[in-house]
Amino acid sequence: MNDTSLAGRTAIVTGAGGGLGRAEALALAAAGANVVVNDYSEAGDAVVAEIKAAGGQALAVRGDVGEWALGDELVAAAVDTWGSLDIVVNNAGILRDKMIFSLTESDWDDVIRVHLKGHASLSRAAAVHWRTASKAAGGPVYGRLVNTASEAFLFGSAGQPNYSAAKAGIVALTLSAHQGLSRYGVTANAIAPRARTAMTEKVFAGDPDEARELDILAPERVATFVSYLASPAAAAISGQVFVVYGDMVALMDSPKVEQKFTAASGVFSADELATQLGAHFEGRSPHQTYAAYSVAELDTTGVQNLT
Repeated sequence: MNDTSLAGRTAIVTGAGGGLGRAEALALAAAGANVVVNDYSEAGDAVVAEIKAAGGQALAVRGDVGEWALGDELVAAAVDTWGSLDIVVNNAGILRDKMIFSLTESDWDDVIRVHLKGHASLSRAAAVHWRTASKAAGGPVYGRLVNTASEAFLFGSAGQPNYSAAKAGIVALTLSAHQGLSRYGVTANAIAPRARTAMTEKVFAGDPDEARELDILAPERVATFVSYLASPAAAAISGQVFVVYGDMVALMDSPKVEQKFTAASGVFSADELATQLGAHFEGRSPHQTYAAYSVAELDTTGVQNLT
């Protein structure tokens, strides 16, 4: 089925006042969805105005996603205004970049709070709504959860231990949501996007390629994929992680066991571990991580920094 229309659907997008969230809100609205536009600032009002000017329906709800109660408030705004909630796009985030030895408690808490707690708050509130609706209907309902992870969860990031940890948590949260909500008809997927936004301006240096009709790192490219995941056409896709940027979408595989080591006598000694593992890692650089073998495959645009 190739039905990508979102006509009659209602979506929530967090952090939608600019950048990727704005592009996602506009894409969902262009596909026909009513959109609750959340942002910490009044920037969401301008996005609502854009959607309405284009003939769509939108509502701004200002608030901090790190406040647990905001999840319920956003769900209520969608249901009270349009009678349903069909799509949740968790996008809001902040950066507090520091090397691990320079990381402060507030650097850690702020990033975990906005990214991971923010995703959890709205995901929980939406899950309560969808579960209740499914029980009332006596069967599956329409529900799409799209969470925003990062390649940093795969490869780490030397200057972003807080961000990397939060994004790893978001992937685990997404997979758990998939397992808990699939019985109600809800899909849950995570994206790891690269996009040129205000938050990533120091990461993706350089000007957009003017020779291209659409910049290779334009957030609209990612937003198109999010709109697809939110559509009926993606009903069979759940519990997946996608790296998305430029002209590429990469479906990530589950972690695999590289090598198993077994104690000869049934109980390892430190010496035997040193022998077996030492042989396996011989010749490898101590600076090389498990991800070193796959990062080159993903880096098709020549962008060297990970978001």
